[in-house]
Formats: sequence, C-alpha cells, structure tokens
Amino acid sequence: MNTDLNNIAHLCGTVESELKYSHDIFGESFYVFKLKVERLSGQADILPVTVSERLMNEEIKEGQRLSVDGQVRSYNIVHENKSKLVLQLFAKEVYLAESGLPDENSIYLQGFVCKKPVYRVTPFSREITDLLLAVNRAYGKSDYIPCICWGRNARYCENLEVGQFMSITGRLQSRQYQKKLEDGSLEERTAYEVSVAKLCLTQEENDILV
Repeated sequence: MNTDLNNIAHLCGTVESELKYSHDIFGESFYVFKLKVERLSGQADILPVTVSERLMNEEIKEGQRLSVDGQVRSYNIVHENKSKLVLQLFAKEVYLAESGLPDENSIYLQGFVCKKPVYRVTPFSREITDLLLAVNRAYGKSDYIPCICWGRNARYCENLEVGQFMSITGRLQSRQYQKKLEDGSLEERTAYEVSVAKLCLTQEENDILV
C-alpha cells in the first residue's frame, strides 16, 4: 500500500505568524508558521505548518495567502514531566493561493483505532466521541491522530473496537481550553484534532458508510 494515500491534507488560508526555525534533518532545515483558515461559521482555526527550506521558492510572509498540500503528523513532547501528543501539518507543497480562492481545510485519513473510543455529552447536549487513529507512513512509522466525531457518528463510534480499520474525511481544527495547574491557576492552551465529517469502516472486506 502506498502510505502517502493514508494521509492527505489540503489547506488554504492566510499566514498568521512569522516563519520560525524549527530543526535540521540530514542538512535540511525546517521552519514553522501558523496558517489561519476560516470556517463557514466565521470562526477560524489557527494551525501549525512545518515546511522545508527546499519548498520555499519565495519568502513566506505574514498576511500572505497560501495553499498547502501535505500530511497531518504527530510527535511527542515532554511537558511538566509528562509526554504530550502534538499535531502539525507537514507541508509537501506550498504555493501562493490564486486570487479569490476561498479558505479550505480538507483532511483524509486511513488508519486503525488504537485506543478505546470515549463517548460523552457536553453541557450543551452535544454528543461527542473521541478517537485516536494510528495512521501508517513510510519506514515503519505511524502518526497517532486524535479525531472527534459528532452526533450520530459519535453514537456509532462509541462501541468501535481497538484495531478496527477506518477511513475518515474532515478538517484539522484548533481548540482553546483552560488547564488547571498545581497551584490552582488556569493556563490557556490550544489543542489540535481532526473533526470528522464522514467515516467509512471496513469489516470483512465490506465498507460501511456512515
């Protein structure tokens, strides 16, 4: 299987922050910037994008309109002596957006449920199920991508088993929340996850569309 087809992302939005150096791998430098992508509701997702210096044919500037094709990637960082999963959009192509092109946020993933789904109902009576999807990529690596399902999809996914293979389409979203610290103070933080619009489960070689 071509693992590039397991994880396909396309974003179009406005550069929200200056380009910052991130790291080097085998002499190749990588940089990070934030891309603001508006939703139909008028809200916006502020998303981290990692890009190689080799893709930057011209300088990336704040306020610039860009289209980005790539993959959702995960990595772990140590925060407060705990390992924390962090998401980013790893760019494979970056180009100036055509004039008048609307904001876009499209994610397609294929992977395995690697943690028991968690179903809950919010104080506003919205049904939500949290999924963690393991998405394979080249060289035996995997990305562990948190996904969130709503409504009837949430009810359906509540009882999925670990190891179930599935594909999903949705968008990469940012979400603000407050973390209570040991001293009792609250710290504003940002979580990233894939909001699921459609999903397809594979059981005994038969696809089940939801």
